[in-house]
Formats: sequence, structure tokens, C-alpha cells
Amino acid sequence: MPRPQRMSGLDDSFLSLETATQPLQVFCVIELDTASIPGGYTFDRFRDAMATRLRVIPEFREKLSDPLLNVDFPVWVPDGDFDINNHVHRIGLPPPGRRAELEQLCGYLAGLRLDHSRPLWEMWVIEGLDGGGVAVMLMLHHAIADGVTFADILSRLCSDEPDPPTPALIQAAPRAGTLRIVIDGLVRFAGRPRQIVRLLPPTMRAVIETVRRVASGRAMALPFTAARTVLNGRMTSERRIALARLDLDDVKKVARHFGVKVNDVAMALVGRQVRQFFIERGELPRKSLIALVPVGAHEDPNCPAYNQVSGIFGKIQTQIEDPAERLRAVAAASLIAKEHSAALGVTLLNDWGQVIGPVLLGIAKRVYARLTRVRPMYNVVVSNVPGPPHTRHFLGAGVSAIYMFGPVMHGVGINVSLFSTNGALHVAVISCPALLADPRAVADGVSAGLNELLAEIDGPPTISAAG
Repeated sequence: MPRPQRMSGLDDSFLSLETATQPLQVFCVIELDTASIPGGYTFDRFRDAMATRLRVIPEFREKLSDPLLNVDFPVWVPDGDFDINNHVHRIGLPPPGRRAELEQLCGYLAGLRLDHSRPLWEMWVIEGLDGGGVAVMLMLHHAIADGVTFADILSRLCSDEPDPPTPALIQAAPRAGTLRIVIDGLVRFAGRPRQIVRLLPPTMRAVIETVRRVASGRAMALPFTAARTVLNGRMTSERRIALARLDLDDVKKVARHFGVKVNDVAMALVGRQVRQFFIERGELPRKSLIALVPVGAHEDPNCPAYNQVSGIFGKIQTQIEDPAERLRAVAAASLIAKEHSAALGVTLLNDWGQVIGPVLLGIAKRVYARLTRVRPMYNVVVSNVPGPPHTRHFLGAGVSAIYMFGPVMHGVGINVSLFSTNGALHVAVISCPALLADPRAVADGVSAGLNELLAEIDGPPTISAAG
């Protein structure tokens, strides 16, 4: 019998860190043109197409098993009672069904927690959009997807043609009985001291490297050194979202002109809007605010972990007024942060996640939640995920836009996620309204920020936010 397919420590951390006010879902909002669906759109036809595509997404057919005597992480097992009707739902927008109503509805859904006794995903098919369109909100627990994994899942749900052939079945995780799970867990638990000993040398090297870089001025921003702001406070479970879209060629044009990366441009645009937010409140900190930037660490294609991610702490240079100067400063700080992260090893976080264990993760959750009330680790999350170059059809419908969202974490009221595909850079902003009541200003302002940078190149362009 094959060994049970265990959750990785990092995957499990997203279950352990979830609270009533911190639902740890990632999701996307997809705007669709249903004219291309073979036979025309009906909800039943759309749901049946989803059922067919599940053949290539085994993680959508698996649930967690965590017996009472299991001392290790939970195990993925096939859901013998799987019913797609528990996961694919139909809902209508209130009139007039425009962008504002879509954002309001998706913000409400984003605050709902997934049922952990079932496969950790849901899809909401949203009808009644202005002009007869349909939108989809696909929600996954962070335990089964980071940004890179989510992009891969989307690529399996999308196709170049509206009526692709039925895909070959990919098997789900092997079945595992309670005794097998418990025994295997004991064996893994017994091996943890050896794993800890193995991790001590690279961890000490990482500490020494960080001290050396701090002394030489070549270190990334350090955690828990961020300024305390109104964005860093106690949260509720409510969420609000805002959407915007930029021409990816314009973003790349700016990046080429200034000799920086697309991610640097995105960080500078977010920095502009956060700066504007605090200027309007009369509360702009003197030093730069700090962003947590997730970094993919998918180095081993055979690694079963869904989350293979590290992160860097980057300065978004909110203290700088001039847009071009801010962009250059963001790029310089990002280069230092990337060099620092590479020197530490991008898999160190994943490796420690494997040995910490569920009990210590639970303790860490309580300590972290209290600590962030006194000293924020960072001020904002900025995530840039390169999507597939082309996502033409989703379950037969033409794709107009795809917005991807990360979670809002304890002590940080805003997450800005960027997803590039089909020639557009989609900007998705999610906030906790107790800390940032209206994320629309942030989403709308990225277009104005891009205009400013383009004006540095060849004069004022004409760009508008999607809506």
C-alpha cells in the first residue's frame, strides 16, 4: 500500500492560522462572454462542463483526513461522497448588475469560510451582469494553492477552443485507513529531531548572512520594523474588493524605459496609491512603508506540496514624491531584497514548515495575532503572478478578464494582487473595511500612476481603469 499523501507543513499552516476573522482563501474573479459556449449558456451546462474538467484537477476531488491519534499533518484522501452541487453555486447580481454590484457581491463571498469537511474549493457562477454577461468567482483554500499553483489550476480549466476534448483522468490521492495514517504519522514524527538537526546549519548561515547584510546596508527590510498605521490593526471577517486593468504592453514599456522589472513597476504603482491614501489623511509616515512580496519557490517538480513559496520584504518608497524617482528606488530596494532572499535559500521556510508540527503552529498563530497588534510585520501585501500567456476560454465561455486575489492577513488590512494574461495586467485589491473602508481608490489610482510614468517617456497617454 502506498504511503498516505500528507499535507506539507506550509500547506497545513494555512489551516492552522485560519480564524473567524482571517479566512485564508485565495480566489479569482473571471469575467466571461458566454456567446461561444456550444449550445448556448445554461447553468446546468456550465456546471457539467466543470464536472468534466475536474478529471484533470485531482486536488478538487480530495478532502482531509485527520484521525484523533494522528500526531503528524493531515492526509489527503479521495472524497467518496463528492457531489459537485456542494461546490458549484448559482447566484444573481442585483440590478443594474454593473462593476460596483459585482465587487460588492464578491467582497461578501470572500469573507465566507470554506467547509473543511469537503474538498477545499467552491465556485460561484454569477448571473445578471449588465449586458447579459456572466462572471465566475473560483475560491480555493490557501492550503491547496499559492499563486503559482492557482495559475496552473486555471490553465487546466481554460482552453484555446470553446469545446475541447474530454481530458484523460488524473488519479486522486490514494485511499488510506486510520491505522495506516496513524502509524505513518508516528514514523514521521520520530524523524523530526533529525530534520531539525539538518536544518540548524543553513538556518545559522541565514542568520549570519542577515547580520552581515544589515551591517553593510545590503539587507532587505526586516520584519516587524514597519511603521504602525491605520492599515495595521484589528480586523473583522468582512471583505471588500476593487478591480482594475492595465495594458500589459504599457507596463512593459515603462519597465524597459527605466531598466526595471514589471514587478518593480507594479510595486511603485501600489506605493503611489498608498502614499496618496496617507497624504489625504495627513498621516504619511516619514520612512517607507513595507510590503510583503510572496516569491515562488517551485524548484522541485516532484514536490507534492501545493504551497512552495517564500517572501521578501520590500520598500514601496512611499516617502518619495516624484514617480520616476520612486520607481528607481523601488527597483534598487527590490534588487537588494532578492539578493538577500537568494542568499538565505528560498526553500528554508518550506523546510521549517515540515518540522514545526501542528501544535507549534497553533501556538504561533496566537503569538503572531497578539504581536501584530503592537508591532506590524509589514504594511501591505503585493503579489505579482504571471499567468498563462493566453486563457481564451473558461468552460467554453470567452475570457474577458481574470482577477486573482490573495488573503488579508492579521494586522494588515490590504492585499494587492496582480495577474497578467491575454495582454492585460489585472489589478485586484482586497481589504478589511474596518481598516480600509474603500479599496476602490487604490484600484482606480494605478491607472493614473501608470499615466505619470508613461508621461516621462512620450507624453500623456490615455488609460482608464476597467469598469
